[in-house]
This record gives sequence, C-alpha cells and structure tokens, in this order.
Amino acid sequence: MGIRIQQAEQRDRELVVSVMEEAFHDDPVSSWVFPDEAHRRAVHGRFLGVFVDVALAEGRIDIAEDEAAVALWLQVPAGAPEEEDPTPALMRQTADPDNERCELVGRLTGAIHPHDRAHAYLLMIGVRPDRQGEGIGVELIGAELERCDREGLPAYLEASSARSRVLYERLGFRFLGRAVDLPGGPPMYPMWREPQAR
Repeated sequence: MGIRIQQAEQRDRELVVSVMEEAFHDDPVSSWVFPDEAHRRAVHGRFLGVFVDVALAEGRIDIAEDEAAVALWLQVPAGAPEEEDPTPALMRQTADPDNERCELVGRLTGAIHPHDRAHAYLLMIGVRPDRQGEGIGVELIGAELERCDREGLPAYLEASSARSRVLYERLGFRFLGRAVDLPGGPPMYPMWREPQAR
C-alpha cells in the first residue's frame, strides 16, 4: 500500500481529535467510560483531547496522508516515574468531572504500565470507521515499529478489545498475561513487543 505519513503539529489538533472521536465512538472502553451514547458524543472529544495534548507536548502524533488515521506515540524512559501522573485527573476534570471512570481508566492502565525498560508507547491509534480494514493502521504503526527494530527499542500498548489484541499480535506484540479489569467493564490487554531483526 505504502501510505505517506506526516507528523502532526499544534495546528492539526482538531483534526486529530476528530479522527479519534470517530474511531473510538463505539470502542468498548469508551462505551464503558461514557455508557450513554448522547453524553459520549457530547464529551468524548474533550476526553480524547487530553491524550492528543499530551502526545503533542511530550511525544509525537503521526497522521496518514489522507487524514484517515492517526497514531499517538510517547517515548517512555526506563525507571518508575518520580511523581504521580496528573493525566488521569486531568481527563476527568476536562471531560466529565462527575464521572470517576474518566480518571479510573487512566489510573488502572498507569498502574500496570511497565517501566523497567525504555520503550515506545502507542498511546492510541485511530482509523476513521469508513477506512477500517484497509491496512492503514497497520502501516501507520509499522513505520514506528521499523524504527524500534533499527534502534533495538521495545514497544508497548494497551489493546482495548479482543479484536485489536489479535491485530497487534500479528505485528509481534504479546499479551503480558494480566488484563486491566475495568469494574463492570471490558478488559484491556497490556501488550509488549521486543525489537525484531529485519
């Protein structure tokens, strides 16, 4: 296929949020955080905007040339963080202050995130629903995984569904064995990928 990828800048923020909103509207985790669909539609962009802002400030966002997909990456150093991550509280405060699930999902994924080795963290990837199944997401991820392989760097992510877990396994990720259990919600699957010889 061979898609061209560009790196997002601050001016691309609303585009990235829009792609993420479309891609994650029916996602099991998003549906758990915001069970009421009308409410989800109203606040989901603010919730996802926090992830976009973090990636713009501290990482990188890749955009497929036709704006059908985006991938949010962070570079995580080895060693436990010295202070508590403010992002989960910000997710709640920004999107839906009365909804503890906004914060809980971030706290639970943060608690299980490995910190013993430096790695590339695929915070989120979203493909517009009308373009899913075309391999765009695989190519978007693949570009970063090639870099990881060249540099001997592992990669990490949390799959938000059994379907996405299978996709990531095809890319060399392996389930770490302990799911993130959202109370009364779907499991999330922490996955790790060792660098591969090319």
